[in-house]
Formats: sequence, C-alpha cells, structure tokens
Amino acid sequence: MSVSISTSAPTAEPVAPAGSRRRSSLLALGLLAAIVVLVAVVAASVSVGARSIPLDRVWDLVFHPDGSDEAVVVHDLRIPRTLLGLLVGAALGMAGALMQALTRNPLADPGILGVNAGAAACVVGGIAIFGYVDPKVQVWFAFLGAGLATVIVYGVAARGGSGATPVRLALAGIALTFALYAVVQGITTLKPRVFDQYRFWQVGSLAGHEQALAGQIAPFIVVGVLLALALARPLNALALGEDVSRALGANVARTRALGALGVTLLAGAATAAAGPISFVGLTVPHVARAITGPDQRWVLPYSLVLAPILLLSADVIGRIVTRPGELQVSIVTAVIGAPVFIAIVRRKRIAQL
Repeated sequence: MSVSISTSAPTAEPVAPAGSRRRSSLLALGLLAAIVVLVAVVAASVSVGARSIPLDRVWDLVFHPDGSDEAVVVHDLRIPRTLLGLLVGAALGMAGALMQALTRNPLADPGILGVNAGAAACVVGGIAIFGYVDPKVQVWFAFLGAGLATVIVYGVAARGGSGATPVRLALAGIALTFALYAVVQGITTLKPRVFDQYRFWQVGSLAGHEQALAGQIAPFIVVGVLLALALARPLNALALGEDVSRALGANVARTRALGALGVTLLAGAATAAAGPISFVGLTVPHVARAITGPDQRWVLPYSLVLAPILLLSADVIGRIVTRPGELQVSIVTAVIGAPVFIAIVRRKRIAQL
C-alpha cells in the first residue's frame, strides 16, 4: 500500500503546476474584482442614507468637514457605521467558513457553537442584574457570553475517547443554544423592563453605535482572521478525514481547538457589536466555494471579502426602502440570504466541503 501511494504522487506532479498556476491566477483576479466591488459598496454606504445629501457634497465633507449637520451625519453616523459593517461582515463570513470546515457540515454557522445564545444570555443577565447596561459595557457582556459558551461546548464535546468530533460539537452547541435561549426567554418574560432594553440589541443592526465601537472589536477580529487564514492548510487536510489528516501530519485536536477559538473571536466580536445577524455566515461560504472549490486557502479570503459586500449592501438597501425610516440590516440579510441559500442548495452540483 505504501508503494502505490508513493508511486502515484510523482505521476500527477508534472501536469499539476501549469493548471494550478492558471487557476490560482484566475482566483486571484476574481478576489481582486471582489475587492473592487467592496470598495464601491463602501463608497455607497458612505454616500447613501435615510437623509438625502447630494453626492458631491458627501465626498466634499468626507475630506473637508465643516461642522455642519450634514458633516455630523457623514462623520459621526455613516463612516463609523460603514467601518463597523466592514468588520462585522468580514468576521461573520470568516467565522461561517471556519465553522463549516471544522464541522464538515454545509448547514453550520457560527451560532452552532452557541455563540449567539451565549452572548444573548450574558446581555440579558447583565441588564437583569445591573438594571441598565451602557452599550460600551454591553459589548463586553456579549463577548464574555460568546466565549464562555464556546468553552462549554468544546469541553462537553471533548469528553470521551473520540474527542471533539464534528457531530459532538454540533450536538453540544445545539443543546446549549436551546438551554440558554430558554433562560433568556424566561428572564425577558418575567421582567418586561429587561426585554425592552434587550430587544434593541437582539434585532441585529449597524445603526446607533458610537465610533469607538469599531476600535473595540477590531483587535479581536484581526486576530481571528489571522488565525483562520493560518489554519487553511490543516483544514484542507481535515476535510480528507481524521485518519488521512493525521497521516499527512495534521494535528486534528489542535486544529479544532484553534478553529473554535477563531470562531469565538470572530463571531463573538461581531455578535457583541451588532447583535445576532443571520444568513451571512451561512450563505457567503457557499458562494465562495461555488467560485473557488473546496480549497480553504481560497474559500477563507473570498469569504472575508464577500461577506462585508453582502452586509453593507443589505444595510444600504435598508436605509433606502423605508425612507425616512430604516430597516434593520438583519432583516434585509435574511430576505436576501434565504433565497440565495435555497438556490445554492438546489443546485445539482454543489462544491463539497
């Protein structure tokens, strides 16, 4: 058996480099095109809002603020909102791709580790115990809850001889999610005052946040992104199965532990900042795989770019469709993401994990 494996490798090697380089060049061009689209969406996010301001006036104010009400709208509302959308979108996209690769489950999203439920439980607990939680402090409550939930899920899944397998992680995450949401519903039902404050965070929105919030979550997201990118090759090995990945030299337990840490940093920071936003982490990795195939070295960077495109586009649409009011971004992402996800699932040929 060892002879057949060693002899089969050289036969494929002379053909692979030319086609591989060509494919890599095409994927790099596609990623560059996606970055250009992202820049255009960022410009639209800064230019468009519930309040109508001429386009030339907006960009004049971006570089030359004059202290007017319109300058306040651009610098204190739209630009921080756009930066937050960039960070949250990138974090959700990477977390979704990482979660699906770790569990080898195409229906997995960051919430499967109990991240959203843990964040919600800590936010509700903080409001119930302290009466009122300042939004600056509320972020840390949510992040703490997301981290604790992931630790609990991984600890439960790792018990036993087989370790933290994808099935164990999914089952432990689902069980903890139901338990925590039961606690949340119990508290909010008994304490209407808590529900009144919790519902504004729970709806999922990029609006109404202070400029400093992006700076608060940025370090966690940067570390999570770098960690996810570093795990691309081990995740490719893990997709071949545990036995094969071990034979290739991958440390399965370490890959899963670091992957769970990455999901916690990314999804925890995003959920803490903007509340639970659905379908971004679930849908975008499928779109990325449809373009790149199953190679995580490309799936992860594409998810990093495509997710903020979706989130910021949804946010811009939400500002326009109900002028002078706004529609929360989580509602728009669900309206956009659900049909896209259904179309991907119904395809006869779908990229494998």
